[in-house]
Amino acid sequence: AQQLGTPLSDQEYRQFFGSLRTARRASTACLLRALYGCQNPLVRRLDEYENHGVIPEGPICSEVPGTPFFPDFCTFAFYRCTRKKYFIKV
Repeated sequence: AQQLGTPLSDQEYRQFFGSLRTARRASTACLLRALYGCQNPLVRRLDEYENHGVIPEGPICSEVPGTPFFPDFCTFAFYRCTRKKYFIKV
């Protein structure tokens, strides 16, 4: 069992993003995020699912070269959307 608030494993990421594999689906999820923000219930559910039930608070470390830290998960998720790097993980 994974600890609450921890990121998904590589296998779990493949499963999580399986329905978003096409750029069109991923960009639609990003559009929801842009329109309604991170507090939208659907966006929150996606973020919680991606992090084993708890959206991490505080600074986020990522695998993004040159941008290893983000102030919070919402900022990281917006970064993925704006850069169209939908499938990078923390």
